[in-house]
Amino acid sequence: MNVSGGRPGGVLLDVDGTLLDTSYMHVLAWWQALREAGFRDVTMAAVHRAIGIASRELVQRLVGSESEAAVEAHSRRYNAMTDQVVAFPGAAELVRRCSGAGLRVVLATSGVRSDLDWMLPAIGVKDAIAGATTSEDVQRSKPAPDLLATAVRNHDLDVERTAAIGDTVWDIQSARRAGVPCIAFTSGGICRADLTTAGAVEVFEGPQDLLDHWDGSVLRRLVR
Repeated sequence: MNVSGGRPGGVLLDVDGTLLDTSYMHVLAWWQALREAGFRDVTMAAVHRAIGIASRELVQRLVGSESEAAVEAHSRRYNAMTDQVVAFPGAAELVRRCSGAGLRVVLATSGVRSDLDWMLPAIGVKDAIAGATTSEDVQRSKPAPDLLATAVRNHDLDVERTAAIGDTVWDIQSARRAGVPCIAFTSGGICRADLTTAGAVEVFEGPQDLLDHWDGSVLRRLVR
């Protein structure tokens, strides 16, 4: 393992829309929840563009105010669908490839820690994941850098040999502010042009596409 200053390089992995095919489930759950809470003018397209932000900040962005009713309704509606969640092709294999290459794999999700109870089995791999940082570990969610910066600090990563992987512009903005490059996937429904414009250093269709192009990727260069 190539280590700089005694610390390992790392991969900070978003989960929703990156490893698990959940983005549109979140869109539907939020759209229904907002309507239930009385916000009937928010479109699904607007919701989709906000996915990736933690719940309370997402509501504030979409309706301009706080709504615990909407947050609770989303949790209830989304939790009813988690038994249908599947991983993207290559998700578990990507985690294993990163770990096997000597990169410390840390999940960095805007979800809550209890979500890991079903996320990890859905991803299909646990032993290759070094740990996780969730919205409960920070005061500010993406696009603030707190989630990724905390993951780097708590897992003693060499920031010069660490990259993030996500599927939204919020992931990319968060990574840039935390001082790490971000690889982006279009699997969450955000187009390549938007991800590139936001600052993604590479864009792939999803985990399997990155695996298929591993030898020329940013991740491969981190382990040289």
